[in-house]
Amino acid sequence: SYDDDKSDDECAFVRALRMSGGDGANSYSANSLLQRRVLSMAKPVLVKNTEDMMMNLDFPSYIKVAELGCSSGQNSFVAISEIINTINVLCQQLNQNPPEIDCCLNDLPENDFNTTFKFVPFFNKELMITNKSSCFVYGAPGSFYSRLFSRNSLHFVHSCYALHFLSKVPEKHGNDKGSVYITSSSPQSTYKAYLNQFQKDFTMFLRLRSEEIVSNGRMVLTLIGRNTLDSDPLYRDCCHFWTLLSKSLRDLVFEGHVSESKLDEFNMPFYDPNEQELEEVIRNEGSFEINDLEKHVFDLGLSNNNNEEDDYEAGYNEANCIRAVTEPMLVAHFGEDIVDVLFDRYAHHVAKHASCRNKTSVTLVVSLAKK
Repeated sequence: SYDDDKSDDECAFVRALRMSGGDGANSYSANSLLQRRVLSMAKPVLVKNTEDMMMNLDFPSYIKVAELGCSSGQNSFVAISEIINTINVLCQQLNQNPPEIDCCLNDLPENDFNTTFKFVPFFNKELMITNKSSCFVYGAPGSFYSRLFSRNSLHFVHSCYALHFLSKVPEKHGNDKGSVYITSSSPQSTYKAYLNQFQKDFTMFLRLRSEEIVSNGRMVLTLIGRNTLDSDPLYRDCCHFWTLLSKSLRDLVFEGHVSESKLDEFNMPFYDPNEQELEEVIRNEGSFEINDLEKHVFDLGLSNNNNEEDDYEAGYNEANCIRAVTEPMLVAHFGEDIVDVLFDRYAHHVAKHASCRNKTSVTLVVSLAKK
């Protein structure tokens, strides 16, 4: 198995790799509007590939959809609703019987599935009103870097803002201290270690899904990528979200809340590929054809603000968004006492860099067809 060589520390870290559960003020469910905006941005690709899948498979009577990295809350149902609505509209237009649909929601076992499942009755009620149809929803706990489903059982796979997370943190190389991720001052060996881990993980992801997806089945994958400025793979701008997290943690080191060694030990299991790196892994693995590969400007909302009050509010909104994504990992490593003060510092740094327009982060949307 791909996971067999993991140490106990790595396994503990993976258990902490989840979004903040529940529906409280700091939960992912309450702080994932950005992800919903991203889903809306990717909608044309999702609709197009759903239609193509149905027609290429000659309108099967049964469809199995997988949502990989579903997290907690209702965002996953946005994408599933689009897929189901598209299928039903197309069937009506072409006078075909709509299929029965199973939908499997996947995330790591420690994910808060309960908060997600609470939305299922509401989701099915809305489907009955709009489409006079229903969807059978299941949970599929496990890493998408391992096998999750039986062979040739999936027709459509969707994943949004999950695949930039790696199966583990690459080992640090050289003198790369005080940062949780790649920076302009990182050694080239750090970049290469992260790139190699991404290539290994994404290759494994594609190989496993190729076993599970039927021929002509589709995948639509949305993830955080990057613009490579001046062909420098290390460059991340001053308002990159992990750059700001590093600055905030260094503030806590300076103030005595966190030890320098503790910060040096912490790295994000994350990689933001550029288009060429993403495309190269897909072509080298060889199981899928690329139908679409789009790049959209990544924007957490600051670029639309016109005054300091808006900057301040947007800073706290971004801090809450990043907190919802990182809090379980941060608590596992640093303890929970630092979290409130950390994200106060984070909000301050976001507001301070509100004029930054040189966004290196982008959203990549890729659609694939199984050969």
